[in-house]
Amino acid sequence: MSDSSSLCLPPVRLASGEFKLPGSKSISNRVLLLAALAEGVTELEGLLDSDDTRVMLDALRTLGVQLNADAATGRAQVHGAGIFPVKQADLFLGNAGTAFRPLTAALALMGGDYRLSGVPRMHERPIGDLVDALVALGADIRYTGTPGYPPLGIGQGHIHTDQPVRIKGSVSSQFLTALLMAAPIFTANQAGDLVIEVDGELISKPYILITLNLMARFGVVVKREGWQRFIIPAGARYRAPGKILIEGDASTASYFMALGAIGGGPVHIHGAGADSIQGDMAFADVVESMGATVVRAPDSVVVSGMKVAEGERLKAFDQDFNLIPDAAMTAAAMALFADGPCTLRNIASWRVKETDRIDAMHAELEKLGAKVESGPDWLRVYPVESSAWKAATIKTYDDHRMAMCFSLAAFGAMPVTILDPDCVGKTFPGYFSVFKDLVQA
Repeated sequence: MSDSSSLCLPPVRLASGEFKLPGSKSISNRVLLLAALAEGVTELEGLLDSDDTRVMLDALRTLGVQLNADAATGRAQVHGAGIFPVKQADLFLGNAGTAFRPLTAALALMGGDYRLSGVPRMHERPIGDLVDALVALGADIRYTGTPGYPPLGIGQGHIHTDQPVRIKGSVSSQFLTALLMAAPIFTANQAGDLVIEVDGELISKPYILITLNLMARFGVVVKREGWQRFIIPAGARYRAPGKILIEGDASTASYFMALGAIGGGPVHIHGAGADSIQGDMAFADVVESMGATVVRAPDSVVVSGMKVAEGERLKAFDQDFNLIPDAAMTAAAMALFADGPCTLRNIASWRVKETDRIDAMHAELEKLGAKVESGPDWLRVYPVESSAWKAATIKTYDDHRMAMCFSLAAFGAMPVTILDPDCVGKTFPGYFSVFKDLVQA
């Protein structure tokens, strides 16, 4: 039973089948911006159609970038503008961090009169570390609400690089990604390199590797010295690579790996595999460590596992999830079916995502009958015994990953109702349709 505001999932026992992943959100929004900044025309295939990519497409069109995108086929053609033609604009960027942070850096370095805003939650997500780094470069950025947070006003700055620019890496890797992607706007016409140095620990390193990989495809090779120093060479500029094939979304793949692991399987996932540039494909190692069988191919994975609805149990884990924080949420839901308590460590970044994911997961997992403990950067989930399952109505906090994670609770003994199921539109509008096709009662 469902309506526009809720979806009731009855208990299910098995999962098997195959499907093709939607395009990666992380890659789609990066490539759209890189193509817009490049010289020449870029043809994209496999572009994700979701709330976040629509936000980026709308913003680029508003900024004068000529592009054509067909949501049905996942194809797009972007005519690189280099410096955006429109010098004055108001941009509403929803809750799309993969659009807000990189566009902030790009617009700050090219100059103009821009105002960037989003939904209320975006105005609670910190951006001060990125703004501080850009201001140190000579950018003109003003907070028009709470200092350290969007909304922002951007003016015509005076960019200079007589010394390395420093940026903190401990809150979000998107800040470094934004600075890296914007750097060639400056270096294209400069005689000197631009050096970026990271203050403190850099979290979510695999997402930086995605950024560097894609920049290289557009002709800008960044020299990386460990995780503390990045050098964008003088004269570096983006050039259209011709065609770019966008691989399937590895974070989304985690839910279907989980289905294979808890529903028996096999679940065959097409679109990302052993050759993926996305760090979240490492979630295959997580489900394997929990007792699932994983068969990897260059662009697909097949997962088979336990039948938890029949009393079989996954192996408990105690693991650092700093490198794969998005996929880690799936592990938290799988912990409901483990043979002991499961601990997720080093997940402080959850607190500044679409919602405070540590608090949200804690509250909603308890509704199902689980004992849960949490702290500033960790979460511990105790499995639910078969007789202890509770029918629950799950709040999703306008967070797509909450909705998708808690669909896995349908393998418990009681119905689970997902509030605001349409929030999955941020990355995978068709998620619940595919879920229903793969599960059996």
